[in-house]
Amino acid sequence: MPPKQILSLLLRRDRALSCLLYACVPALLFYALSLMTLSASGFELMQILRDPAQQSGQSSFLGFLSNIGTWVWVSATAITLFALWCGQGRRYTELLLLMAALSSMLAIDDFFMIHDRYINQKICYLAYALFALALVARHFRTIVSSQGFAFVLAGGLLALSIVTDLIQHRLPMAYDHVQVVEEGFKFIGAVTWLYFSARMAAMALQPAEASAIKKPRTVAGLEETRLT
Repeated sequence: MPPKQILSLLLRRDRALSCLLYACVPALLFYALSLMTLSASGFELMQILRDPAQQSGQSSFLGFLSNIGTWVWVSATAITLFALWCGQGRRYTELLLLMAALSSMLAIDDFFMIHDRYINQKICYLAYALFALALVARHFRTIVSSQGFAFVLAGGLLALSIVTDLIQHRLPMAYDHVQVVEEGFKFIGAVTWLYFSARMAAMALQPAEASAIKKPRTVAGLEETRLT
């Protein structure tokens, strides 16, 4: 390919403007606003810019599973938003939007410890329960006929994590052991939710007329959807 053609392709006006508008400008604004806001709140520049492990001199693996759990929630959010952006038609728009909202709320809560430091944990748990109920009420048939098991398993594990958190002081176990159980439920539930999100996103990205979607049989009056 001639250098002139390469340069022409690299500097295509529409693609360059799209990149700047949707990536660079928002990133610059977020970066600048974060620096200004946190500096005004009393944080030093290095406290804002450097990782906690660098500042404290502790191991980079400090809080390893907690950090991976946050990645899982962020991944679920990104997958559902991508499917929402690129999906065929509007059939699954509300479903994906609710899933992305719930995943992002859990990611933010996990990363900033919202329910531990800023908002009463019962209010946070109630909000999560309402989102889950909205998903079931609005999209019961779609969920059950496609990835019902994954949804129920993820919800059950996360519910067990919440229950363990609420009654941890009543359990005849050492605090460390209770945390192992609670965080275990949450971590496995989060990964199961990521699986559920990925499968639902894949279904949403399938064209309506695609032969890859098969409905071979009916179970209890519900069409079972399969993806090849």
